[in-house]
Amino acid sequence: MSILPNRERLNTIVWLGLPIIGGMLSQSLLNLVDAAMVGSLGSEALAGVGLGSYANFVAIALLMGLGAGVQAMVARRRGEGNIAELAAPLNAGLLIAGVLAVPLTLLCWFNAEHIITFLSADPAVVGIGTDYFQWRSLAIFAVGANFAFRGYWNGIRQTGRYLQILVAMHLLNVTLSYGLIFGRLGMPELGAEGAGLGTCLAMFAGTAMYLILTWHRGGQHGFLRIRPRARSLQSMLRLSLPNSLQQFFFATGVATLFWIIAQIGTPELAIAHVLINLALFLILPGVGLGMAATTLVSHSLGADKPEEAYRWGWDVVRVAICTLFIMGLPFWLAPEFILGLFTQDQQLLALGEWPLRITGIGMTLDATALVLTQALLGAGASRTVMLVNMGSQWLIFLPLAYLAGPVMGGGLLLIWLMQSGYRTMTSIILGIMWHRRSWANIRI
Repeated sequence: MSILPNRERLNTIVWLGLPIIGGMLSQSLLNLVDAAMVGSLGSEALAGVGLGSYANFVAIALLMGLGAGVQAMVARRRGEGNIAELAAPLNAGLLIAGVLAVPLTLLCWFNAEHIITFLSADPAVVGIGTDYFQWRSLAIFAVGANFAFRGYWNGIRQTGRYLQILVAMHLLNVTLSYGLIFGRLGMPELGAEGAGLGTCLAMFAGTAMYLILTWHRGGQHGFLRIRPRARSLQSMLRLSLPNSLQQFFFATGVATLFWIIAQIGTPELAIAHVLINLALFLILPGVGLGMAATTLVSHSLGADKPEEAYRWGWDVVRVAICTLFIMGLPFWLAPEFILGLFTQDQQLLALGEWPLRITGIGMTLDATALVLTQALLGAGASRTVMLVNMGSQWLIFLPLAYLAGPVMGGGLLLIWLMQSGYRTMTSIILGIMWHRRSWANIRI
């Protein structure tokens, strides 16, 4: 058996997944560029933006499931040949995003300082993190809408459209953030706060671009022409809510991990922000390939081909393992050079060297979980995915990380080793579940 699938299946995975991977990488690169720009302002600014970013991650997590829900339903309708209603799931997703975003935005804006204070006791870090988080929270609706639009374009296998808009949005983000952080290009100098405002403006610009493109190209599929029916909304919530809750608890877990690391020290917190953004650089291509699996699996099930869906899951896993292994090699071989792009502080470089090496190797072991999470979502098994991912993170990893770090003084390196171990365990569990095929009979 070869390492990769045959040429025809590999081409299908690559041409479907490559634009999604490109978009995912552009998103990760954006975070890395922001970290590099803010890093020049000092460790407090880097730590504050890191906390604000992950507080925002928790807020938007409740809307993130909309992307997977819309994508799975659109791909299933496409497999059934129901072309006239392909955009009906998108309409439902946008309505749900609007209803949820308003209270979330108000909650985050008026409680930003309390939220950041919970994560850090350093006054300088809290001040920077609060300002950054408030601006990011204003774009919660835009982020939810963008996830829904992304799900539609991925579901109809026109991932290039999604990539084009995402790249344009992130280029705008880099330009705005640079100008607002340093007072360049005729913009006011706002420091780290400017990164939050720049991202907020870019997210709304992306929503506008999606709206214009989908209005012109998605009219034949019922975009903004088919009123969301109660059954459609119910199906969307059934698919999206477990995934959103999983993303919420995962995001809360990342914020909790930041809180645990903050108990060790501000230098550890600052370098952890860089390390997690670098980890996302590897995670997001894996998720992108997984999103290709979402479409392939859901389409195959819609065409009543469960065996084909099963094969697609493992084929995409094999591609992801090879991809993440190659991408992770520089993290293992040249960690000081990579970390040096973000900070020249020798203490931070020493703290981050081995955790970054572990990240480079650990992502290969995480590939199965990244892909099969999305493949199971495409099959409609969102509740199962939620329970596995939440259980391994909250019942195993985070309690052990707290004991190993702040309580026993194990430090950042031990926490990173434990994180890689729990993700490997999750890969094994999801692999067993995929092999058993109980997901093949789920109807959406």
